[in-house]
Amino acid sequence: MHNRLVRTGSLTTLGVAIVALVAWNAPEPRAAAAAPRAAVTAPATASAAPVASYAPVVDRVMPAVVTVRVEKRASAVPTSGQVPDDDLLRRFFGPQMRIPRQPRGIERGLGSGVIVSQDGYILTNNHVVDGADEVKVELPDRHSYTAKVVGTDAPSDLAVIKINANDLPTLPLGDSDAVKVGDVVLAVGNPLGVGETVTSGIISAKGRTTSSGDAYEDFLQTDAAINHGNSGGALVNTNGQLIGINSQILSPSDGNIGLGFAIPSNMAKSVMEQLIKNGTVHRAKLGVTIQRITPDLAQSLGLASANGALVSNVESGSPADRAGLRQGDVITQFNGKPVTDNNQLRNSVAGTAPGSAVTLQYLRDGRTETAHVTLGELAMKKDRASRGSERGGDGKFGLSVQPFTSDMADELGVPRSTQGVVAAGVDPAGRAADAGIQEGDVIEKVNGRPVKTGDELKAALDRAGSKPALLLVNRKGTDIFLTLRAD
Repeated sequence: MHNRLVRTGSLTTLGVAIVALVAWNAPEPRAAAAAPRAAVTAPATASAAPVASYAPVVDRVMPAVVTVRVEKRASAVPTSGQVPDDDLLRRFFGPQMRIPRQPRGIERGLGSGVIVSQDGYILTNNHVVDGADEVKVELPDRHSYTAKVVGTDAPSDLAVIKINANDLPTLPLGDSDAVKVGDVVLAVGNPLGVGETVTSGIISAKGRTTSSGDAYEDFLQTDAAINHGNSGGALVNTNGQLIGINSQILSPSDGNIGLGFAIPSNMAKSVMEQLIKNGTVHRAKLGVTIQRITPDLAQSLGLASANGALVSNVESGSPADRAGLRQGDVITQFNGKPVTDNNQLRNSVAGTAPGSAVTLQYLRDGRTETAHVTLGELAMKKDRASRGSERGGDGKFGLSVQPFTSDMADELGVPRSTQGVVAAGVDPAGRAADAGIQEGDVIEKVNGRPVKTGDELKAALDRAGSKPALLLVNRKGTDIFLTLRAD
């Protein structure tokens, strides 16, 4: 919907790359007519032998992939030279005062969608329809319908819209968990408004993430060409089954370079069913802050591998707290399935119904423990923004600190009961910055020992010697673990 649907800064290792949401909002060329609607039925099995043409699959798939056109009316703004404070002007000139305003403009956007039911439910991306005042759906046979937004879910970037029609062709949902790297896939959508287009490629990777924060991501990565306008379109296997909803591209030029990302169909199915039934998505809550285990963290914690999710904080009174989980535990299984990293665990919890009873396996002090947890329900939390101290410094680690006092709590966004030292200055070229320490972080412990002064911090780091020191850091109210090396 916006002039630039781009997420920046998501991948720090690719300094010039941007993650673009692949809806498009430039004027669209007229789409060419496509094949008439037909029933979509996937064959039972896919041939392992090379095929000369995917035309039979395309014939089944394309009738169920639609073009989504949206319009958003921009807010009226005061004309040039006018003060936008209406109340102030009316206070002086009376209630009859009329504020000259420019006429409202119209923003237009373009995306794709997939028909998932014969009575008109269509799956697409949240960013395609977000904020739209009008949504139009154009079928391949050129029939056009006004659509209603049934529900949206920003964390998964999925949405369901509906048109009043019956006996529509649909795409059967495949099992995205069964997809393997190297499988051949086809991407179908309306890139740049040129008309329905099919591109081919393979699954390049699974379990990808491109951002952080409140997003739930478990992308299928593909080199099948995806461009603006493909958002919400289909990624299908050679059985003609929907295995993903095309969502993003990673590119230094905002165009396709073979790094496309699709939301897996199993995640999409769960979200879609809840949106159709409730208009919103309910997710379970465990009540822990977790982080990825790096090789340095694994070494510091005495772990045999970097698999699992490290618990950096346990919310008081949460399901995890009641089940006995503690800071520093490493969760290795969720309901009998191995946990490879924090993102997998987060998605597993989110994909479980609130109130469900689950079993966790975790490591504590080298021992394997088991916990039985009844999950709560997640409420989306508001972002808290705060700035740390502005004092600078360097030193051995490129870090200067000052003792934490309770009057700093509000500024730093941490509890007043916090104890430790505040990172007052971080040299961007220093070891502390390399370790991920940021200005305003409160360093609470080093290798399990509390530190309350700069001298205590220095002594604790010196004791670590050449081994990475394990730091417990409170950042804006959330505890995380970091490792800091002396060399």
